[in-house]
Amino acid sequence: MNTEELSKEQQILRLMRKTLGNVVRDVTPLGGRANPLTDSTIQDIKDCFGLISEREKELAEILNFDQAKPYYADGEKPNSNVISFVKPSKEE
Repeated sequence: MNTEELSKEQQILRLMRKTLGNVVRDVTPLGGRANPLTDSTIQDIKDCFGLISEREKELAEILNFDQAKPYYADGEKPNSNVISFVKPSKEE
C-alpha cells in the first residue's frame, strides 16, 4: 500500500467518522423523548467508531506518524501532574 492509497483511506475514514457522528447528532432525541434507535443499533454505531479508530491508529503506525500530543515549539514539553480527588465521606 503506497502513501497515496493510505491518504485516500484516511480521507474515507475521516468522512465516515464525521458522517456517522452527524447521523447520531441528528437522531439524538431532545428533552426526554424516546430514542428512535434500538439498543443493537446504538451498539453497532459504537462498534463502527471503535473500528474506525483502530484503523486510523494502524495507518498512523504504518506512516510513522508521531502519536504524541502536540506541544508548543518553544522546546519545552508539557509536564503533567495527575491529581486524585477523593470524595469526602458524609458524616452526620
